[in-house]
This record gives sequence, C-alpha cells and structure tokens, in this order.
Amino acid sequence: MNELSRRHFLATGAAGLIASAARPAESPVPAPAAGGVAEPARTLPVAGEYDVAVCGGGPAGVAAAIAAARGGAKTCLVEAQGCLGGIWTAGLLSWLLDYGNKPGIMKEILDGLAARGARAAAPDGRPTNGYDPEAMKLLLEDLCAAAKVDLHLHTRVCSALRAGDRIGHAVIESRSGREALAAKVFVDCTGDGGLAARAGCGFDFGHPETGLTQPMTLMILVTGIVPEEIRAFYREDDRGEWAKPKDALRAEMERGGRSPSYAKPSLFRLRDDLFALMANHEYGVRGIDARDVTAATLRARREVHGLVDGLRKLGPPWAAMRIVATAAQIGVREGRRIRGLYTVSTDDLREGRQQKDGVCRVTFGIDVHSTDPKKEKGIEKTGFKAKPYDIPLRALIAKDAANLMMAGRCISGDFIAHSSYRVTGNAVRLGEAAGVAASFAALAGIEPADVPWDEVRRKLDPSAS
Repeated sequence: MNELSRRHFLATGAAGLIASAARPAESPVPAPAAGGVAEPARTLPVAGEYDVAVCGGGPAGVAAAIAAARGGAKTCLVEAQGCLGGIWTAGLLSWLLDYGNKPGIMKEILDGLAARGARAAAPDGRPTNGYDPEAMKLLLEDLCAAAKVDLHLHTRVCSALRAGDRIGHAVIESRSGREALAAKVFVDCTGDGGLAARAGCGFDFGHPETGLTQPMTLMILVTGIVPEEIRAFYREDDRGEWAKPKDALRAEMERGGRSPSYAKPSLFRLRDDLFALMANHEYGVRGIDARDVTAATLRARREVHGLVDGLRKLGPPWAAMRIVATAAQIGVREGRRIRGLYTVSTDDLREGRQQKDGVCRVTFGIDVHSTDPKKEKGIEKTGFKAKPYDIPLRALIAKDAANLMMAGRCISGDFIAHSSYRVTGNAVRLGEAAGVAASFAALAGIEPADVPWDEVRRKLDPSAS
C-alpha cells in the first residue's frame, strides 16, 4: 500500500469504524399486526420527581397546581399549548361563567385582572364577565411562578405507567423527546381525561342513549365595530336578557347571506371595540378523536370567516369589522367523564343536593348544546331547571387508580350534570380543591380518599375554621 492509499484508508475507513461504533445496535423489530407497527421498548429519562403532578394547564389545572404548591408540595404542571389558561386563553373563551360565588383562587384571578386593567366593564364602570385573554396568560404565569410551580409547556401527556393500583409515572412528549414524570399523586385536568384513560381508568362518554356529545365551537376575536352602534346585538353581562340580541345577530348574519351553525350566536365585549364571537357549532364529532377535531377546526374556521365577511358586506355598522384571531384550540365541550368514588347525577341538580364533603357550589343551569342539528341548533330542553347543588370531593377521586384525582369537566358525573358543572368558574374551584387534597395526601403519605375532610375544608374556607 503506497502512502496515498494508506492516507485514504485512514481518512475513510477509520471514520467509518467510528461512525459504526457510535450507532447503537438495532434491535430486531417484531412483525407488526396488520395495519400497525411495533414500537421497540426503551428506557425513558425521568424529567422530574414531584409530590404532585398536574396534567392540563387550563382553569382547573392552574388552580390545582397553585393550591398544591401553596400546600407545600413540590408540584409540576404539564400543558400542551404554549400558554396557560386552556379554553380561557388558547381557546379565546374570554367570558367567565359561574364565578361570582367562588372564593379563593377564582377571586384572586378576578382581582388580578382588575388590577391590570384587563377586566371588561359596562359603561357605568361595573365589571362584567369579560376579560382580556392576553392579560390572563401573563396573570396565570405570574401566579404559578409565585407559588413555585414547575411548568412544562409545549408538552403532552401520552401515556401512564402503573404499579399495581397506583400511577407511578406520567409519560410526556415534547421537543425534548419522550420522558417520564414521577409523582406521589397525579391530578388529571386535561378536560378529556387523557391521563386517566391512559392509566386504564373507566369512563363514560357522550349521551347514554346515543353516544353523541355536545358540539364543539371555535371562538374568535373581532374588532372594528363600535359598541354604541351595535347595542341591539349584545349584552354587557349575564344580568340582561340574551335571547333578543342573539336572535337579532343571527338575523343579521342571515341577511348577510349565511346562517350560523349555532342558532344563538353571541357577541361578548372585552374592551373598547374588541369582542369575542361565538357563532359556530360542529356536530357529530368526538373530542377524543384527533381526526374529528382537525376536521371540525377546519370547517369552523372557514365558517366564521364567512360569517364575518357576510356581515361586513352589509355595510355600517359592520363595514370595518375584522377578525383579530381565531382560537388556537377549538372549544371541546365534552370528553371523557372519569368514574370516581361518587358520580354527580341529574338528581343532584333536580333536588339541589348538598354534600357533607362539598367542595364546589354550582349555580349554573343545565346547558346542553344540541347534539342533533336536525332537531335543534341551540340549547336542548330538559324539562326542569337545576337548583344550586354541591360537587363532593369524592367525585374528584378516581375509582380505578388510588393516587389519581380529577378536576374540571372530566370529573365523575352524568351527561346532564356535566352540562352544568363544566363551565370555568366551577373548574377553578374544583381544581383548587383537588390541589389541596393532593398536596395533603402526598405529604402525609396517604391516598386522596383517606385525606381528612376537615383538612380540605379548612384550607378551602379558612373562615369556617
């Protein structure tokens, strides 16, 4: 071998040997079943070990994480979006419901919005249900930072690893790859009950007779309309009568050439000429099916742009109306209802039941958005009105996993009850209760079902002590 050949071998052959050594040996992959592939087993890095891990950073999850951290528990919060708030922020539902009787973290959020000049107000200065969603993002981040909650944004929960009747790890996926989070107690605030389902917990889904769920809605923000010129088409808050302005707005949309898929379209004023608009219904889709959610989002965005274009073509007062943003996530009203130690029932609403371990007083009525557009495109009638009722702590404790709690719309309840308690004011209170109980259980080395009720009540309502 001459000198030139020797140098060529060293430059190419040696490099090839290094590259070969750097590559891990490939494991044989089993033959997949028809239509599937087998994923090789792998060891996941543990990204953190916590007392309490909260999955889902919407209204319920934020409250749960703050309450758990304030209780002394090392706490993390996992959220798929790049901001906290869920439907409040990424979903642009800038309108609070069933929040007036909620003390604790819900009141802190209201006070925080007011202090930042981010809460909507009527012409007489009275606060309304509306708020600025961008200010809400920062407020929630500040509250979590002050409580020393460890945030994992842009991160999805994709699996759960069990050890007997307990969850040992939540498996997460992000730009960092696939990792695991260890915790003593987990709180599912994903809305759709994703962590619980992946941990093998039983759940209910949709109407018990048809399996259908309430339709999804894509919220949008609009500007370029003068409040004084469109008074007939909205109300400042929930004290006024809403049927007439909604019907008037639908008639305007139809005059513009398009009839909305939601028969009761609603404008909510947030500040100055900034409004949130709810005018879309996506029927017959499942919130736990990514293909359904994708198709619903595409249809919804096309529809709301068409509705606004139609209004604008009518001329004043709509001529300058423009869409500021469509929501990053479509509003999913129904996902899984995880089975708990207690199931909130239609009879609870009908009778206005109080519970010895009640953690949330619900005052919102039955609100079933029609599942069948052939029969109704608004709100279904149920034949009775709900009385204020309690949600007990037991409905927040999973039946099938000893160290799992739920908060928000995925708690244990039936179809009718869910339509009432699913709104965000209740989600915050439920999250706060779950966080209090989870932190106590983790630090005491017991399961959530064994947490003394007096301890939860004392932290949720110090004035009652």
